[in-house]
Amino acid sequence: MIDNLELIAVILGLIYLILLIKEKIACWIFGILSSALSIYLFYSIQLYSEAILYFYYVIIGIYGYWLWKTQGVEKKTFLITDFKFQSHIITILIGIVLSLTLGYTFHSLTDASSPYLDSFTTIFSFIASYLQAKKILSSFVYWIVINAATLYLYIHKELEFYFFLTVVYFIFSFVGFITWRRKMALQR
Repeated sequence: MIDNLELIAVILGLIYLILLIKEKIACWIFGILSSALSIYLFYSIQLYSEAILYFYYVIIGIYGYWLWKTQGVEKKTFLITDFKFQSHIITILIGIVLSLTLGYTFHSLTDASSPYLDSFTTIFSFIASYLQAKKILSSFVYWIVINAATLYLYIHKELEFYFFLTVVYFIFSFVGFITWRRKMALQR
C-alpha cells in the first residue's frame, strides 16, 4: 500500500511542478493533494520532519492558492521579484539555527531516522515554499540545494519513487529558475 501511495503522491507532485513553472494557479491543488498523501507515508517510515514538512506544504498550498488568486497571477499582475543579498544571509542563518534546533529535538526525543538531515531539508523547504508562494526568483536556488540533500535522504530510506520525483524536482529547479528569470526580465 505504501508503494501505491508513494506513486500517486509522486504523480500529483509532478503535475504540481509543471503547473507551477507555467504559473498556473491549479498547481496548488495538485500540491495539496500530493502533500496530504505524503504526510501518512513519511510518518509511517519515521521521517517525522518530512511528515511535518508535508503538513506545512498543505498549508502553504492553501496560502499559495489564495495569494495567487487574490493577486491575479494568471493575469500577470503578480510579478516575480527577488531578494537582496542581505535578506539571503539572514534567511540562511535563521534556517541553520532552526534546522539544528529541530534536528537536536528529534535526535533527543524520538526514534527519528536521520534527524539532522531531515530537519535541514524540512526547515529550508519551509523557507523555499514560502518564497515560491511569494514568487521570489531565488526560491529555485534554495530548491536546488534542498533537492540535492533530499536525494541522499530518500535513497537512504529506499524511497525509490520519491527519489525519482526529487531527481525531477532537482532538474526542474534549474528549469524553473531560468524560466522565471526570463519572465522577470520581461516584466521590466
